[in-house]
Amino acid sequence: MPLPQLTVNRHDRSTRALITLAGEIDLESAPLVRVSLERCLLDGIRAIDVDLTPVTFCDCSGLNTFLRAAQETTVVGGTLRLHHPPTTLVRILDLTDCGFLLLGLPGHLPPPLGDTPAPPLAAPPYRSAPLAPVLPGDVR
Repeated sequence: MPLPQLTVNRHDRSTRALITLAGEIDLESAPLVRVSLERCLLDGIRAIDVDLTPVTFCDCSGLNTFLRAAQETTVVGGTLRLHHPPTTLVRILDLTDCGFLLLGLPGHLPPPLGDTPAPPLAAPPYRSAPLAPVLPGDVR
């Protein structure tokens, strides 16, 4: 079996980590991402930023890995945020409408509790791409 076409770099600062992924995230390489994110939690990291700038492809197995890691991070009182997702992941996030779970988009956050309005959150840099037709006959 060939090695996954993905590299992982991690830089820690106290209880925060920056994970930079480079290459392709798919069924074969998603376990490497999963282990890297789980390792952060085991090491006491509670704020995980994932830089996807050098990622050229990410499919639904990558999305599932990120969603599971975000859930596990939330359970321990932490946060996981994706930054600069590749076009393929942007399309999947748009189709599944779950970008707010990973990108921290303010339009999908629940209303604040109490009378004090929450300050607006800046959305992380987010490459948006037009959706392509699913079937050739869908072109108008």
